[in-house]
Formats: sequence, structure tokens, C-alpha cells
Amino acid sequence: MEMAATEKRLDDLNARMSEGFTRVHREVDSLDARMTEGFTRVHREVDSLDARMTEGFTRVDGDIKELRRETNTRFESVDARFDAMHRTMMRGFFALGGIMVTLFLALAGLQGF
Repeated sequence: MEMAATEKRLDDLNARMSEGFTRVHREVDSLDARMTEGFTRVHREVDSLDARMTEGFTRVDGDIKELRRETNTRFESVDARFDAMHRTMMRGFFALGGIMVTLFLALAGLQGF
């Protein structure tokens, strides 16, 4: 009789263990499904973020190119103004040099009398 009771207890334990493992398998499968769904959502969000960042970088690149064009145009204008100022200064230098030579010659001519 003891053997029958022990076998019944073992059968009950086996049934409970089987039931527990079945429950654990269901929970693991459910967790796996939730994780797969979550990772899929994260991948979609990362792809969306990547697309928005690419669009933003493209826009910034365009803005930077436009800014460079505008800056180069302004520097060309400044360069032209410096060139014009340089020409004016050189003309003034030569004019003053000519005036000084003329005055020195006139002064020398006045002292010769």
C-alpha cells in the first residue's frame, strides 16, 4: 500500500510539474511575442528617426552650401573694394610723388637765381 501511495504522490508531482512547465512555456512564448513586437516597433521608430535625420542633414547641407555661396559673393565684393582702394592709393602716391618732384625742382630753380 505504501508503494501505491508513493506512486500516486509521484504521479501528482509529475502532473503538477508538467502543468508548471506548460505554464512557463506559455509565459515564455508570450514574452517572446511581446519582445518581438517591441523590437519591431523600435526598429520602425529608428528607421523613421533615421529618415528624419537624413532629411535634416540634407537640408542643413543645402543651407551651408547657400551660406558659402553668399559668403563668397560678399568676399568677392570686399575684394573688389580693396582693389579699388589700392588703385586709388597708388594713384595718390604717384600724384604726391610727382608733386614733390615738381616742388623740389621749383625750389632748386628758385635757389639758382
